[in-house]
Amino acid sequence: MEKVIDESKQGEVLKTSNVKGSKKLFIESYGCQMNFSDAEIVASIMEKEGYVTTHKLEDADLVLVNTCSVRDKAEQTVRKRLGQYAAVKRKHNKKMKVGVMGCMAERLKTQFLEEEDVVDLVVGPDAYKDLPNLVHEVESGRDAVNVQLSLEETYADIRPIRLGGNGVTAFVSITRGCDNMCTFCVVPYTRGRERSRDPETILKEVKGLHHQGYKEVTLLGQNVDSYLWYGGGAKKDFHKATEENQKNALNFSQLLDKVAEAVPKMRLRFATSNPHDMSIDVLHVIAKHRNVCKYIHLPVQSGSTKVLKEMNRQHTREEYMELIDNIRTIIPDCSISHDMMTGFPNETEEDHKETMSLMRYAKYGFGYMFAYSERPGTGAYKTMEDNVPLEVKKRRLAEIIVIQGELSKEIHQQMIGRTFEVLIESTSKRSDEEWQGRTSQNSVAVFPKENYKVGDFVNVEIYDATTGTLKGKPVGYSENN
Repeated sequence: MEKVIDESKQGEVLKTSNVKGSKKLFIESYGCQMNFSDAEIVASIMEKEGYVTTHKLEDADLVLVNTCSVRDKAEQTVRKRLGQYAAVKRKHNKKMKVGVMGCMAERLKTQFLEEEDVVDLVVGPDAYKDLPNLVHEVESGRDAVNVQLSLEETYADIRPIRLGGNGVTAFVSITRGCDNMCTFCVVPYTRGRERSRDPETILKEVKGLHHQGYKEVTLLGQNVDSYLWYGGGAKKDFHKATEENQKNALNFSQLLDKVAEAVPKMRLRFATSNPHDMSIDVLHVIAKHRNVCKYIHLPVQSGSTKVLKEMNRQHTREEYMELIDNIRTIIPDCSISHDMMTGFPNETEEDHKETMSLMRYAKYGFGYMFAYSERPGTGAYKTMEDNVPLEVKKRRLAEIIVIQGELSKEIHQQMIGRTFEVLIESTSKRSDEEWQGRTSQNSVAVFPKENYKVGDFVNVEIYDATTGTLKGKPVGYSENN
């Protein structure tokens, strides 16, 4: 998954209330949405072993940090946090055990045990069911590592414990792994090959969340548009399936259609999409269902076909622009966001100008922008020189950030005077007198609380807007309530 949550901030701590006498688990997650979803799976696995989660690090018997390897900055943040764990362990709880999960665990493996004295166990993204055994190994005085990747594991049989959320929105994982092998990306190496989850288990989980009062679900995967269920197994082995299984295979557009029909009063989002896998059928499903949000996160990485080819992206600039045109035609109110990278090896000023012009063409609502950093083990690391000077990367990054700010402000200004359905998620961060929520297009909106509550769908008339926020007044409940 290419969309990255701001890892410059301390990772999100997932928590539930404690039960007296239980063993305590502290989980902290960094990186993409998949990591936060995985943490909920781990909490469920460990609950069966007598662990309850705690938000107090000092009280924890077991500490697990769920890591990201997309950028070097994310890894350095985790390294610093491990030092803080070590200090707490020395001062408050010498019996505390510390484990590293996720992509860094898969990438570095036993190296963690050699380099970080505080680390007792290392577990990769496909081995979380082995955590109880690994913890037992640690308690017996032995280091424990399992970073075995799988062609089958989807955790479809695990019911995640919803932790640290607002009780309104939730993640549901539908695929794991990635087959795309973009030259800048570590995900195929740390998350393994693509495999999809049984659609019946997805439907059951989404319906269960609806019955619990959740109002919005995001279907997750490193590449959700590549979803393909043919009875189980890696996508690469689809050609080996029986003729009947191939004939009855379910793709992403069909899955999205089924889920939307199953929970018509529940909002649906999905992330993340790879442009070359997104079909016209998916766009028609979005347009067909009122409850499928009119928002697509569509990472492009560069506006230059030359750079895209060197990145091993399976689309050109022109093909991406055609996809943008199709989205605008089929879903006129759709908001599009992006991932954009500056300073990839051999990127020229002309390539950079093509990126800026593509941004203006696509009119993105918002985006995730960053400068290229080498990731050990990737194709670019092995075969390309990181030859764009850091000051050039920073200058180009600053320029695309400015453009995105202008685009976001322009799009929000165009929303003034219109009415949008907003799902209330929390009290506004800036005022206790206002609610905060999101539109179908994923714009954040704030408005006076009046008699509404968290989880309500409210029609909000927009009267002002900044680059990042819509300001409005409520005009009544929407028909979703």
